[in-house]
Amino acid sequence: MTKLNNNEISFALITLAYWFFMLTDGALRMLVLLHFHVLGYTPLQLAYLFLLYEFLGMITNLSAGWIAKKFGLNTTLFAGIILQILSLMILTQLDQTWSTTLSVLFVMITQGLSGIAKDLTKMSAKSSVKLLSPDKNSKLFKWVSLMTGSKNAVKGFGFLAGALLLSFTSFETSLIIMALILALMFVLLLINLKTNISEVDNKSKFSEVFSKNKDINYLSLGRVFLFGSRDTWFVVGLPIFLYSALSDGSLDGNKKAFFIIGTFMAAWTVFYGLVQAITPKILSKDKSFSKQTKFWAWFLTAIPLLLISINYYFEQYSIYNVTFLLFMFGFVFAINSSIHSFLILNYTNKNRVTLDVGFYYMSNAFGRLIGTLLSGLTFQYGGFTMCLFITSILLLLNRLSIQKLNLKYIKV
Repeated sequence: MTKLNNNEISFALITLAYWFFMLTDGALRMLVLLHFHVLGYTPLQLAYLFLLYEFLGMITNLSAGWIAKKFGLNTTLFAGIILQILSLMILTQLDQTWSTTLSVLFVMITQGLSGIAKDLTKMSAKSSVKLLSPDKNSKLFKWVSLMTGSKNAVKGFGFLAGALLLSFTSFETSLIIMALILALMFVLLLINLKTNISEVDNKSKFSEVFSKNKDINYLSLGRVFLFGSRDTWFVVGLPIFLYSALSDGSLDGNKKAFFIIGTFMAAWTVFYGLVQAITPKILSKDKSFSKQTKFWAWFLTAIPLLLISINYYFEQYSIYNVTFLLFMFGFVFAINSSIHSFLILNYTNKNRVTLDVGFYYMSNAFGRLIGTLLSGLTFQYGGFTMCLFITSILLLLNRLSIQKLNLKYIKV
C-alpha cells in the first residue's frame, strides 16, 4: 500500500474541510429559499436575500488572494470556516414578528457574512491544489477536477439535506445542527493541519491582485458569463417553477414539494460534480484541446434554446422536458467549468497563485451576483422561459470570451 506524502495528506484534509463547508452552504441556500418562499416572499425578494452573499463574495475574492499572500492560506481557510459558523448561529436569531423589510435586511446581512466565509474557504482550497499537486499538467487537471467535482457533489447533498431538515425540524434547529457539524470539522483541521501550505510575503501590495495576463483576464470575463448563465435559471427560477407545479399550498403539499425540489437540485448538483471530477477522462488526449474547449462552449449555448423550443410545442410535458434537458445542461456545463478551473491554474504560477485565483473567483462571484438578480427579475416578469433566454445570451458572451484565449499549446 502506497504511503501518502505530506502534500497528499494536506490536500486530503483541506478537501475534507471543503466538503463539510459546502454541505452546509448548499443546505443553507435551500433552507433560506424554501422557508421564505412559503412565508410569501416574491421571486425578486428571494433574489434580494442572496445579493449581498454574492456581492461580498466578489469583494472577498478580490482581496482574499492578497490576504493569503500576506498571512498564508491557513489563515484564510480557518477564517472562512469560523465566519460560516457565526453566520449560521446569528441567523437563528431571526424573529418571525419582524416586518418583511427588516427580515430581508437581516437575512441579507447574515447571507453576506456567509458569502465572505464561502469565498475565503473556496479560494484557499482551490489555491492549495496548485501548491500541493505535482508539476505536471495531467496531474494538475486531475487534482483540480477531483476537488471541484467532489465539492459540487457534496453541495448537491447539501441541497437535499436542507430540504429534509426543513421538512422534519424547525428552521432554527436546522441551523444549529449545521453549525455543530462545521465546528467539529474546524477542530479536526486545526489539530491536524500544522504547517502553512503557502509562503507568506508581508511586502505584497494590493495592486498586485489585478492580473496583467491577457489570458487570465479573458478567462475571468468568460467565468462571469458562464456562472451568470447558470444562476439565472438555477437560483430562484427553477425552485419556484417546480414548487408552483408540485405543491397545492397545503402542509403535506409543501413537504412533498420540498422533498422533490431538494432531491432534484441535489441530484443535478451531484451529477454535475461527478462529471466535473471525470472531465479529464471525457476529453480526448488525441484531439486539440483548443477545439474541444470551443466545441463544449458552443454546445452549452444551444441547450437552453433547445429547451425553450421544445416547451413551446410540448408545454404539457414541461416538467419532464425541463428535467431531462437541465441534466444535459449540467453535463456540458460541468465540462466547461472544469476546463475553466484547469486553465486558471495553468495560466498562473506558484508566486501569484493566490492572487490570480482570487481575482478569477471574484469574477465567478460577480457572475453569480448578476445571475441571482436576473433569476428573480426574469422569473417574476417573464417566467422560466425568460430565464432560459437570458441564459443563452450570457453563454454566447462566454463563448466569445473563450475565443480570445491562447489555447494552442495547452495539452492535458
